[in-house]
Amino acid sequence: MSYTYNGYVAGLANMLVIPVSDPNFQTVIPNIIDDAEQRIYRELDILNAVIRDQTGVLTPNSRNFTLPSSVVAFVGTESINLFGNLITGRQPLIATSREFIDANYGSEIALTTPSLPGYYAMLTDQTILVGPSPDQAYGMEVIGWGRPTPLSATNPTTYLTLNLPDLFLAESLIFGYGYMKDFGAAADDPQGSVTWSSHYDKLWQSANAEEARKRYSAQGWTSKQPAPLATPARV
Repeated sequence: MSYTYNGYVAGLANMLVIPVSDPNFQTVIPNIIDDAEQRIYRELDILNAVIRDQTGVLTPNSRNFTLPSSVVAFVGTESINLFGNLITGRQPLIATSREFIDANYGSEIALTTPSLPGYYAMLTDQTILVGPSPDQAYGMEVIGWGRPTPLSATNPTTYLTLNLPDLFLAESLIFGYGYMKDFGAAADDPQGSVTWSSHYDKLWQSANAEEARKRYSAQGWTSKQPAPLATPARV
């Protein structure tokens, strides 16, 4: 079943056997949500978390470009394209190392006219270097992933509560049992954090397989579910 914020809080309180109105429980709920969301988003390559932002613009004669954040802040990038009125279609940039950019395109001045960047390298988590330096303000399309808006009373549903409610609740209970007892004591309780951690691991494996199918990165780089009995293996 899917959850809304109120349903999630009520279900969590019920599993922890604690009154939903308990003030200490209400205080810790944001911490439980943050712990669950951060772990799942880090460990699970969720296709729904992919974003495309086309609002970036290069600065002429500058190698530096800050990733746009008109949708959400990027956590990581998958591809970057030159894009916009000055470009026909899209021109993908090739990811390389900072050392390569510095060695071959160290100048901040465009080497040719017109000068279209062909490479990029990560400088920080939110800044890249391009090479060669652009001669014009070319548009930049960035494709990557970010953190969706967290679950809260004002944001009552998320992708996790609607599509992975079992995984989300299981991870919440790991933190929840630690909150109720402490993580050391809970480790000695077969009904506590360790049990829910084991259950989470099993749910994660099935969710991860499904996300791989969505990305066409399952067996044979297709959307097909692995077929262990197939001989030869599906390709």
